[in-house]
Amino acid sequence: MEKIIAIIKEVMFYVIVIIVILLIRHYLVSLIKVDGNSMKDTLRNKDIMILDKASYRFNKINRFDIVVIKQDKEYLIKRVIGLPSEDIEYKNNQLYINGKKVKENFSHKKTQDFDIEELGYKKIPKDYYFVLGDNRTNSMDSRIIGFIPKKNIIGKATITIYPFNRLGSKK
Repeated sequence: MEKIIAIIKEVMFYVIVIIVILLIRHYLVSLIKVDGNSMKDTLRNKDIMILDKASYRFNKINRFDIVVIKQDKEYLIKRVIGLPSEDIEYKNNQLYINGKKVKENFSHKKTQDFDIEELGYKKIPKDYYFVLGDNRTNSMDSRIIGFIPKKNIIGKATITIYPFNRLGSKK
């Protein structure tokens, strides 16, 4: 009988470890693989990143954050450009928010002239975001798929862990 209890205790230990790992993976952090070149040169195809699923439960989504979005059955990695209640426009590769010029503090490809009025809105609706890929000429982003609801933003991706020569924080 003691042997059975010892086996049950050992098995229960592993069951608890597995449950804790699954909970952490589901609610806190997981890995995400970059699929495609829409975030090039910041991120590259097949980069593996840590996805922080918890931070947006406690903190707001900020402009220029790199986020993971669930779009239909796939995951997209994009950069937040516009926040709720803002008017977004690009003229001559320059970002304007509510009519004011805003400096983008990251490298990106040329952005064609664009105004969110092309999506049928004067301002980004409440709880929605405007996202773009850094490779603006090769990105399926808000210019095509529209605004992203907050509920579809899974988390923030900022640390590349593979390949090792690209290890580190991305902004």
